[in-house]
Amino acid sequence: MENKIGDLLQVTMGKLKDMVDVNTVVGDPITTPDGITLVPVSRVTFGFASGGGESGKEPFAFTGGNGAGAKIEPVGFLVIKNGNLRMMNITPPAVTTVDRVVELLPQIIDRLDEFLDKQKQEKSTL
Repeated sequence: MENKIGDLLQVTMGKLKDMVDVNTVVGDPITTPDGITLVPVSRVTFGFASGGGESGKEPFAFTGGNGAGAKIEPVGFLVIKNGNLRMMNITPPAVTTVDRVVELLPQIIDRLDEFLDKQKQEKSTL
């Protein structure tokens, strides 16, 4: 007998993949006339359920069903101006540690870049 539940899951997961990709989370950059680049950022939440079975009588009959849903919520923009990157939130402040880390990540990257540049300059002057 064929693996019909596997086929059902494969089709559903393929449809989810088509529906939401990385471009949904981090959008295409938008450049303003004054040279500022804005990159939209969204939060994506998924839900998925599937089930199936077969009758106990010959010939076996497969029945199955599944459902999926996605919620896409804009959270802010990455703002790139004069080589500096910062996050401009359009949602309430982060309440969890993970959300706060994600919120601070652009600032951390900027500071790390500055530190590494400073280290390179100090080494080149020695």
